[in-house]
Amino acid sequence: MRIGELATAAGVSVRALRYYEEQGLLTAARSSGGQRHYGDSAVERVQLIQTLYAAGLSSRTILDLLPCVDAKVNTPESRALLRAERARIDEQISQLRSARDRLDAVIALSESPASGCTHVESAALVA
Repeated sequence: MRIGELATAAGVSVRALRYYEEQGLLTAARSSGGQRHYGDSAVERVQLIQTLYAAGLSSRTILDLLPCVDAKVNTPESRALLRAERARIDEQISQLRSARDRLDAVIALSESPASGCTHVESAALVA
């Protein structure tokens, strides 16, 4: 498929696909006229890249992880990298849950009929 078709199928911009290619995250065959052509697995690859970016991974880290994900590399180092990124994501999840719990407490307090919740009390709950 061509770059525009891949962009539509994966839900990303053509610019993003070009960036992924520049970073070595995505590869395309070139026609004699220089047009990019992607295989059927490119949609899944782009969605994985998007997911890893959303999880906070850098282009460099994604580049290091892709061979592990592709099951082409299975070394102690590659497994350690995967575990380290998983631990980092677990920590982010924990911090987000804590922030959500604090927001829930502020919301509950502010919705209480007897609440005279002031900005100071709200700030104390969030801190």
